[in-house]
Amino acid sequence: MSRTTEHHRQVAPQPAALDTTVVTSWKAPIAFAIFALAATALAVFVPRDGDTTFRWSSPTDAIQLPEISVPALPALWTVIVLLVAITAYSAWLVSRKRRVPMWLIVVFAILFMFGFLTWAAAGASLPMIGLLFGSLSLAVPLIFGSLAGVLGERVGVINIAIEGQLLAGAFTAAVVASVTRQPWFGLLAAMVAGMLVAFVLGAFAIKYFVDQVIVGVVLNVLVTGLTSFFFSQVLAPNAATLNTPPRFDRWPIPVLGDIPIIGPVFFRQTVVVYLMYLAVAVVYIGLFHTKWGLRLRAVGEHPQAADTVGIKVNRTRFWNVALAGAIAGLGGTFFTIGSGIAFNKEMTAGAGFIALAAVIFGQWDPIKATLAALLFGFASNLQNTLSVIGSPVPSEFMLMLPYVVTIFAVAGLVGKVRGPAAAGKPYIKS
Repeated sequence: MSRTTEHHRQVAPQPAALDTTVVTSWKAPIAFAIFALAATALAVFVPRDGDTTFRWSSPTDAIQLPEISVPALPALWTVIVLLVAITAYSAWLVSRKRRVPMWLIVVFAILFMFGFLTWAAAGASLPMIGLLFGSLSLAVPLIFGSLAGVLGERVGVINIAIEGQLLAGAFTAAVVASVTRQPWFGLLAAMVAGMLVAFVLGAFAIKYFVDQVIVGVVLNVLVTGLTSFFFSQVLAPNAATLNTPPRFDRWPIPVLGDIPIIGPVFFRQTVVVYLMYLAVAVVYIGLFHTKWGLRLRAVGEHPQAADTVGIKVNRTRFWNVALAGAIAGLGGTFFTIGSGIAFNKEMTAGAGFIALAAVIFGQWDPIKATLAALLFGFASNLQNTLSVIGSPVPSEFMLMLPYVVTIFAVAGLVGKVRGPAAAGKPYIKS
């Protein structure tokens, strides 16, 4: 061995020790404590007697499951004890510099919801199949929107315009399907409309370096104004020909549709819901298991490094933002041809912004964002179910529930998360 080689071996710096510090946050224990106190307040100040019956089958199901009845007040107090225990355990974990696991958050959420439903439906029968089926249906546009948000931010573009893309998709689907009497044509047209909105976002944010948040907000206002104008001036006077969209029929899947609970909820849906399942799988696999996904994530994390290996950064961003727009436009079809409802002004009602919250809550992961969207869909449908069974919960509270859940999910339960490093930053080739 030469003296030079030996000298380099002696003076070469040793690799630094791996940083094993775990980033912890007190947000989850604090949020747990707030919800545990809320449940305690219900039991102490607004106690409700009677049994709550959970119905797990509909009359048309091939397999009938037995109903489950539980005494409302004892069940709520049992839940409170478990919630307090989980809160204490999560605080102990954080005090030991350990992260609160996701499964613990899920268990806490399920327990709290069980306690709340038991209290709210005391003395009544709660149709769980209808509650879950409606929750999935309301979550459909949120899931499509969250997938669009994940793709956009993973590639480095903050897609604030999801609301506008959903609204453009709903409007276009209604008009095209009404004229052609073919919901499939409306679905394709909705994807094109969402992509056109994304083209404008991409042109200003990627090519002309305009602030991405400002462009997204302006696009939302623009699409809202345009669709409202055309609704008042064109659709309303010609509703019979331009705003009576046919809806997709439900396609029950044989065998799968007969599975108790799961079958009626997931496998007796329309083609829009089945396309949602496909979109979630394709985006997840493509994002983490293909060359396309690797390039997309590289552009969103370190565009300079991606450029040095030959990836066209701005081109990659533009076309993936367009793809995200098409996915969001597809989600907009739920509001019209997916539900058989005529288009109306601002009928998306802020779904695009809740989808953005699902992106953050899901930590920019398609599967986690889908689960977050399902949570928001459940919160939205809860108001409908409780009003049907005559629950004493004020309707005003139930109307704000999805947004309260959104705030707690993003500010309380997520903890410290880091989005893609280059999201929102234009790339100027040096």
